[in-house]
Amino acid sequence: MTTDVSPTAAGLAADTRRALYQTMVLCRTYEEAILREYHADKGPGFDIGKGLVPGEMHLSAGQEPVAAGVCAHLTTDDAVTATHRPHHFAIAHGMDLDAMTAEIFGRVDGLGRGRGGHMHLFDPATHFSCSGIIAEGYPPALGAAFAFKRRGTDRIAVAVTGEGAANQGAFHESLNLAALWRLPVLFVVEDNDWAISVPRAGSTAIPSNADRAAAYGMPGERVEDNDVDAVYAAAGRAVERARSGGGPSLLEVHTVRLWGHFEGDAQGYRPELAEVPSHDPLPRYEAALREAGVLDDGVVESIKADASRRVEAAVAFATSSPEPDPATVRDHVFA
Repeated sequence: MTTDVSPTAAGLAADTRRALYQTMVLCRTYEEAILREYHADKGPGFDIGKGLVPGEMHLSAGQEPVAAGVCAHLTTDDAVTATHRPHHFAIAHGMDLDAMTAEIFGRVDGLGRGRGGHMHLFDPATHFSCSGIIAEGYPPALGAAFAFKRRGTDRIAVAVTGEGAANQGAFHESLNLAALWRLPVLFVVEDNDWAISVPRAGSTAIPSNADRAAAYGMPGERVEDNDVDAVYAAAGRAVERARSGGGPSLLEVHTVRLWGHFEGDAQGYRPELAEVPSHDPLPRYEAALREAGVLDDGVVESIKADASRRVEAAVAFATSSPEPDPATVRDHVFA
């Protein structure tokens, strides 16, 4: 059965909503810092191969409600497999900012000793991984969930992908196997309307991927309006189902990509581009919490100051970490 979840804050305690806001602020502050550092030395013009962070960069500004609402129900014993746009989920799941940032900068103190970069963040401490291959985070999540179930634990796996990836074979094969084996998995689809430059209507025959859950005998819910309170509530139901042995669920969230698919993307394919800033979930949520008496000027300033301090410390750590010695190019890789 598919459920459409309308925005609601009913039943959420003030401290829960404040914590969700805090996570969203930290994620956004981090992405703004990476945006700044990424573009700082790519001129004149834009040279994707230049600078402290060469190569592609996919930032998650606007999609913070998904990560905050889902990861609020997890512990670092649970596994999360994310996409090529992974920073918000890595942060919400508790990844160490220093090691994460050093990896993005390609430094030896990074998670993968600078070998992986921002699309390949692997962290055993938080059981987090991500991949640049579309939908390929789903099968590894099944492996983790299978192990958790065989060991008799209540740990779960969360597999995240975008709406475009819901048309990949790995998506459907994973849902089928998870349902067949009743695995403790939450499948999350971030619907930001654009699979790179292809709109949902140009790639997908149905308006909600949550409807696809019924074909595999699992619950499906779709959260509209990028509402973090609604995400938190829907994810809570799915996580409880998984932990209690009820099997997998599918959660799709209609979110928004505030920036380009990658940095340097001019986004000429987006007819609604001028309207995008008005859909920013962070100021909207802050305003709602102020109106509800959950936030005031002092709390907001404290949360933003703490996020800035943590993020700038991570950037400083990364930039002070050495670059890998070219002589070690064959180390730490499979031959």
